Parts: sequence; structure tokens; C-alpha cells
Amino acid sequence: MNTKQCSLLAVSILLASQAHSAGFQVAEHSASGLGRAFSGEGAIADNASVLARNPAAMMRFEQAAFSGAISFIDPEIDVKDVSNNEQSNDIAPFQVVPASYYIAPINQSWAWGLGLFTNYGVATDYPTNISAGDMSGNTSLRSVNLNPNIAYRLNESWSFGVGVNLVYAEAELTRYKGETTTATGGNAYDKLLGMTGETFGYGWNIGSLYELDEDNRFSLAYRSAVNLDFDEGKFSSYSSGIATEPTVTGRLQVELPAIIELSGFHQLNSQWAVHYSWQRTDWSAFTKLEATSPECTFDGVPGRCFYKAEDYNDNDRLSLGATYQLNKEWTLRAGYAFDEQAGKATLSIPDSDRHWYSTGFTYQWSPALSFDAGFALVLSDDGSFKETNGLKQERTFESQGRAFISSIQINYAFN
Repeated sequence: MNTKQCSLLAVSILLASQAHSAGFQVAEHSASGLGRAFSGEGAIADNASVLARNPAAMMRFEQAAFSGAISFIDPEIDVKDVSNNEQSNDIAPFQVVPASYYIAPINQSWAWGLGLFTNYGVATDYPTNISAGDMSGNTSLRSVNLNPNIAYRLNESWSFGVGVNLVYAEAELTRYKGETTTATGGNAYDKLLGMTGETFGYGWNIGSLYELDEDNRFSLAYRSAVNLDFDEGKFSSYSSGIATEPTVTGRLQVELPAIIELSGFHQLNSQWAVHYSWQRTDWSAFTKLEATSPECTFDGVPGRCFYKAEDYNDNDRLSLGATYQLNKEWTLRAGYAFDEQAGKATLSIPDSDRHWYSTGFTYQWSPALSFDAGFALVLSDDGSFKETNGLKQERTFESQGRAFISSIQINYAFN
């Protein structure tokens, strides 16, 4: 097994195709936010889902509040192997992303809250018999973030919040021989490599909210990086010869990058409001993927199962939206976002610039109960890139993608 085969296994563990956010980031935290392309999220505080963006905004709540959301993500990503004239359609499966939040004021100066959501996670499912099987295959990463927070109001203008992030993650992948069978024999759909693992990681988050007055406010929030250490993963090398046994215990360390976000909200009159956000993700901290095991020898290096240097840069996400209060029951919203490409495109992640077009509404059932719905069309720029397979042959690929995202949410204010 050569360097390219092993490195492509490494990158595929956590970096699979993502049609709706740069890298492997998940933005779908609420239906209300989706309807405005997640613009102004840290400053609006219209329901408890603001916890996913800014804990300081809990001081906007005068009574306990709960929000629960489910997002449905239907990516349509097609990848063409130009060199072999093979087409792989709809490689990213349908995904369901749940989230829930609870905020409870303690007094006029303090509040606490708890969020359960995800910031990172992806899945791909290529056909098992394609020529690029050693570079694609099946991949999934699932993560859950339990996020307790506390907030303090300093005065009428300034509030601050802080939280802890407890992240559980699990990963699974399979790779196939593909066109390497010309050298190794067998069938294209024979398994080549595989890995499974689960782990816990932790981080922290802080936020601030400045209220110029009741109709104008700004927020700044930061969520730290989270180090995932898959120290008990199962690495299956099958007939590759990298490991001393068909399946051994391997270790892979990955950093989920930090996020900073600046948001603004302005109530223009009794009906119209505008909101915007700038978000920057620290993808440049993601520089390599390396798996190790005392039972592996790779490229003459004892204890190494695979290694790959990464080519990622910090990326920006800019969003702008508007909210219209139709009447006491109905609130309408819309938004646009530009999500900048984070990493150099590969088969595992054909990353590109993305454009979000969103709309949604809130229906106020009663003073305590409301429902949200959001819808978004995410269009990815077409891309072309090259990969080198396990036989050191360069192959050319083209990708195009879009995603349809819908979300529903329930909000309840406790008396």
C-alpha cells in the first residue's frame, strides 16, 4: 500500500462531501435561522436556539424558554471521473439534523441554558465498483455537542456569556480496490481499507451582546476548537500489508476548528427588521491527518498507519436577511449567504464556494407557543480537480452540487 492510498483513507474519515457548508461544517441549528440564511443569529434572540450562536443573548429572555428543531438536508452532489468516463450521482445521502435548547433566567442579572446540537458532521456513499474506489468509498462522521452555558448582564447595554462544549463523535468508512485491481488482482468492489472509531472531546465558548437600544443590537461570539482523539479506532488493512494483523487498534487525532461570529440586528419600524452576520472558521489550523499504531509500518516509518498534509485556509461566511411582521400571528423572513470555499477540492470533499437562498416564517399559535419553518436552496459552484490513485496515476474529476434544506421548529415560553 503506498502513500496515496493511505492518505486518502485518512482524509475520508472526517472530510466527506458537503453540499451546504464549507469543509465539513454544519450550520443547521434552527428553522428560524434557516429562514434568514442564519443572518443576525447571535443578536436576534427570538427563541432559545440563539444558544447555538451566543450565550450572552440569554439575558434577552424574561422567562424560561424551550426550542426544538429538526432539519432535513437533501444534497444532490454529482462527481464525474473524467479520466475513466464514469459518473457517480447523488453521492451524499439524505440527512436529518435534530437540535434542542432550553434557557432559564435566574434573576435580572443571571441566566443559564443548555443546548444539544452539532457543528460538524458529514456522509458520502459512492458506488462500490467504480474505478476510483480506493479514493472514495463510503464515509460518515456524526457528532453531538452538549453545551451548558451561563450569562451575566453587566448593565442595560452589555451582557456576557460563557459555555462548555462536550462533543461526542463517531466515524466509519470503507474503501474499495477500484482500478488498483490491475496490480493487486480481484474485483473493483473488493474491500481495500476500513476504519471505525468513537471518541469524546471538549471545548468552550464565549459571547457578548451590546444593546444600543431596544431596536438595535450587536453580538460577538467565539467557539473554541475541539480536539478529537480517536485513540481506540479499529483500522482494517485487509491485504494491504500495512498492519501486522487484518484489524488493529489505530489512533487518529483531528481538530475541529474554532469559529468567530459578529452579528447585527436593527428593527427599522413596527414591521421591518434587517440583520446580518460575518462568520470566520479557523480552517488553517487543520494542517494534517495522521493515524498511528505500534502494529503499523507505513512508508518505512514504524508506528505510522497513514499520513496526509492538508491544504486549508480560514474561510468567511457572509449573510444578510430581513424579517417582516405581517400581523400578530405571522412573521415572514428571507436571507442570502455566501459561504467561501475552505479547502482544496478532493474526491473526499469537492469543496467550493456556496450560495444560500433562504425563506421561512413563524406562526404564533398562542402567547406561549409558536412554530417555525425554514427552507433553503444551496448552490455550489462547479469544480474540477485532480487526484492520484494507489497506482500513482493522476485522474481528473468534475463536481457539481446543490442542496435542498428544510426545517421545522417548536418554541415554548414557560410562565
